[in-house]
Amino acid sequence: MAMKRGLLSTSVPRSRTNASCLSTSSIVVFFLLLFIFPLYFFVGRGLHVSSTSGSKNSFDSIKKNIDWRERLILQHLKPFFSKENVDVISANVKDLGPLSLDSFKRNNGSASWKVVGLGQENSDDASLEAKHVGSNVKQDKSKSKQDTTSDDHPDVVDSPAVQMRRRLREKRREKRAADLVKQDDETIMKLENAAIQRSRSVDSAVLGKYNIWRRENDNENADSTVRLMRDQNIMARVYISLAKMKNKLDLSRELQIRLKESQRALGEATTDADLSRSAPEKIKAMGQALSRAKEQLYDCKLVTGKLRAMLQSAEEQVRSLKKQSTFLSQLAAKTIPNGIHCLAMRLTIDYYLLPLEKRKFPNSENLENSKLYHYALFSDNVLAASVVVNSTIMNAKEPGKHVFHLVTDKLNFGAMNMWFLLNPPGKATIHVENVDEFKWLNSSYCPVLRQLESAAMKEYYFKADHPTTISSGASNLKYRNPKYLSMLNHLRFYLPQIYPKLDKILFLDDDIVVQKDLSPLWSVDLHGKVNGAVETCGESFHRFDKYLNFSNPHISRNFDPSACGWAYGMNLFDLKEWKKKDITGIYHKWQNMNEDRTLWKLGTLPPGLITFYGLTHPLEKTWHVLGLGYNPSIDKSEIEKAAVVHYNGNMKPWLEIAMTKYRSVWTKYIKYDHPYLRRCNLSE
Repeated sequence: MAMKRGLLSTSVPRSRTNASCLSTSSIVVFFLLLFIFPLYFFVGRGLHVSSTSGSKNSFDSIKKNIDWRERLILQHLKPFFSKENVDVISANVKDLGPLSLDSFKRNNGSASWKVVGLGQENSDDASLEAKHVGSNVKQDKSKSKQDTTSDDHPDVVDSPAVQMRRRLREKRREKRAADLVKQDDETIMKLENAAIQRSRSVDSAVLGKYNIWRRENDNENADSTVRLMRDQNIMARVYISLAKMKNKLDLSRELQIRLKESQRALGEATTDADLSRSAPEKIKAMGQALSRAKEQLYDCKLVTGKLRAMLQSAEEQVRSLKKQSTFLSQLAAKTIPNGIHCLAMRLTIDYYLLPLEKRKFPNSENLENSKLYHYALFSDNVLAASVVVNSTIMNAKEPGKHVFHLVTDKLNFGAMNMWFLLNPPGKATIHVENVDEFKWLNSSYCPVLRQLESAAMKEYYFKADHPTTISSGASNLKYRNPKYLSMLNHLRFYLPQIYPKLDKILFLDDDIVVQKDLSPLWSVDLHGKVNGAVETCGESFHRFDKYLNFSNPHISRNFDPSACGWAYGMNLFDLKEWKKKDITGIYHKWQNMNEDRTLWKLGTLPPGLITFYGLTHPLEKTWHVLGLGYNPSIDKSEIEKAAVVHYNGNMKPWLEIAMTKYRSVWTKYIKYDHPYLRRCNLSE
């Protein structure tokens, strides 16, 4: 023992001086080898004796010896370790697993509990027993360190630190589990409450809402059942064809019956809400029939070929329907509704019944006053002209300064006069003229009139056997619209001749609606240009190459194909500059060159682009918004900000084909309770 103390005494200074080199764990191992192994030998020998004798006195003596040895070890360790290290070593000595006295007592000193000691006589058996005990300890640790083992082996007791860590882990698991359960409960409660709220508005008769727990069925796919039935019908047609091909007549008849039933149940439905109550039964029956057909007839190559043939047929049908739709829309654009025709006839009759002295408009002295705001409106539609005048006056700040120059044809001259005599636009001035009374407008002066009198033009428009059917195309019908034959459409090129004493005039089409005061337009500086107009070369409009034939050398030499186009419908014309630059003469030149229609097709916009090329000043786009007669996607805010909205296109607001979303902008300037409108059944 003295030698051991000497070794300790010589090693202590080194450990103190080189504390960084010698770890605490190395010191613990050193003292375990020095003191604990002799203790193992002593305990092993003592336990072996006690297990054979079973004497209580022997057990007490062994415990006393162990306590004495333990106190002696701790006495020697205290000078070298802190109190915390000594406590850890003491705890580990007390918790020696198979050598623990507590474990020995729990097993009641059973002789079958053998401890492997250094002095055991049968070394082979002892080594096997030690391996067996070690393997059981590892198995116990891999099974979450269970406290109990089999009857052949003792309990393995973990250290207090390990037990503490296990308890902390178990508490954390329990806390997480409780949080998850609480979260799940809250989520379930929210879902249940939401489902209860939705269930109050659920209509059980409407398909697509059969499950209140599934939000995707809440009108997000309102046509899913309709599309399913259509798909079933397509596959039924495929299998009917294949069944006939393979002589499966019974299956073919069954599919035909199911197809007719499904078509009747589907009808004209476009959403699930439109389907009849029998639709689910028809879907189920069709599904069963298709399943049997698939078992008997399915051939990938045949089905693919049939579907491809059906697709091609459907595409041909779509093209035909589009062509027919375009043709019919062009035809509808040419027509005059019965109500408007009735209105014109009644007004004409009443006008010619008036005495001559009552046919005159007041304020005729304003017609040539260049200080006022003058408008040119050429139309044969009484109702449309009334909307233009009414909307302009209702939004004008000084209505008395506005003068309207209306020109119409002989047929509608009486109706136009009678309407504005009965419905004068406040303090504004109205003047109506008949285009047929312009004696200077004849075929010797006007190229368009001369061309209309030519044999080629008469044949183009009036020949009986000329193709005007759907098969001839909608474009042919478009350019046979009567407006292209009417001089009202070409009067815009003769404004200085019609109003020789005016300096500026604002030209308006009869398919526009005025929403703001237009008087500021007369103060716009045109910078020496003749025409003030809104350009139309944005994303949804086209440039010069859309309207003119640039394969013709006359066009390609004189114009830029990417030049920006502009819109007719609201145009401010400087008539002084017009006369200086002889705009009418330029128009006549190009119109004569286009007698064979090789420079452009019929219409007034292409010759307008040519005539005013380089002579057009662009106005702010908010002055004039176009497309209400053909474009369904115009932004509502853009319409609200516009001074003038234009129903250019085929869907005029007075026709049945008008777009409903834009029609209210036009109809709010019509008094449908007017006696003439009621008699002609004109209603909103």
